[in-house]
Amino acid sequence: MSAKILSGVRVLDLTNVLAGPFATLHLALLGAEVIKIENPKDGDLARKLGIVPALNEKLMGTSFLAQNSNKKSLTLNTKSPEGREIFKKLAKGADVLVENFRPDVMDRLGLGYQTLSELNPRLVYCAISGFGHTGPDALKPAYDQIIQGLSGVMAINGDERLNPLRCGFPVCDTVGGLNAAFAVLAALYHRERTGEGQFIDVAMLDSIMPLIAWVAANLLIGGQQPVPMGNDNFTAAPSGTFKTKDGYVNIAANKQEQWESLCDALGVQELKTDDRFAKRDVRKKNRKLLTPLLEAKLAERPTAEWVELLNAKDVPSGAILGLEDALSQPQVKHRGILKDVPVEGIGMLKLFGLSALFDKTSAPIELAPPRLSAHTEEVLSGIGVTKEELADLKSKKII
Repeated sequence: MSAKILSGVRVLDLTNVLAGPFATLHLALLGAEVIKIENPKDGDLARKLGIVPALNEKLMGTSFLAQNSNKKSLTLNTKSPEGREIFKKLAKGADVLVENFRPDVMDRLGLGYQTLSELNPRLVYCAISGFGHTGPDALKPAYDQIIQGLSGVMAINGDERLNPLRCGFPVCDTVGGLNAAFAVLAALYHRERTGEGQFIDVAMLDSIMPLIAWVAANLLIGGQQPVPMGNDNFTAAPSGTFKTKDGYVNIAANKQEQWESLCDALGVQELKTDDRFAKRDVRKKNRKLLTPLLEAKLAERPTAEWVELLNAKDVPSGAILGLEDALSQPQVKHRGILKDVPVEGIGMLKLFGLSALFDKTSAPIELAPPRLSAHTEEVLSGIGVTKEELADLKSKKII
């Protein structure tokens, strides 16, 4: 088996719910040893989140299962003096620490970056929060939906009938996690050259806003306010969702030659020279006139036929799949990003692996999402804690 990119890198993962665990999942899939440090009572809140009550009761909720593969679970009460000392020992031997508490929590525990960096100057410390560690909103609580609203994302979703509109998945949490993983890798690369660790301040609000840069550029540079357009693409027309004989099809005729090929495929060649539609920017202004003309032709055939025909003519098109069909489509199966993972007491689950495929390094799922405290003895024994001490810590509910 090929080597793993982050083999030998130890990560202390103090994160909960989504943004942080999504970041450390990617580090774990790249081969880092990720030690998930959880409270001894019930661990990561995501262990109780999901649509299967029986799994929630086992502290293995679907939300937890989705993003905690390849991690080890250690329980530790860092509010206790003994717990803090154990944590400091772990930090001395760690390469990375990731947490997503409010900005003042770790300092109040006496475990903030300044303290830990004195113990381990090579430590890469990544803090993920809603608003970052500085600024007027730094100490405000934040969930994904709050950030979606404050970032402008909800304001540009939907259409004139339904706006504002939340994205159908926690996009700000997820992007915040990806940004954090990216930043950690960059800091590790810097450490390879300099030997020094550093503090990384990742805000969910900061992370999501560059993703709407095209929309923001229209406002910041062109002075144009965004207009909610539903499934239409503001950069081109026709580019969006259109009715067919049996449903809908996505068509993205973003180039002039694609527009002309679309007209040929639909048998509406006359639209190519129609003054209302001949040029790109004019078509965009007249999209509401254009769509019914196209849908009159698209209604003659089912979606699958149009997809095959249009793609053959180099006009990007595709069906609009439900989630079950999307997850089982041949291309997704071929790429293999969904892995079969056996989880003790639950059975075989399909979980996402790494979505970047490397040709010289491996990124398998080798550990199922862990039961709470499954690796406490293993990890603490590795820093010299004896069995007698483990028993004492357990009796005090520190682990």
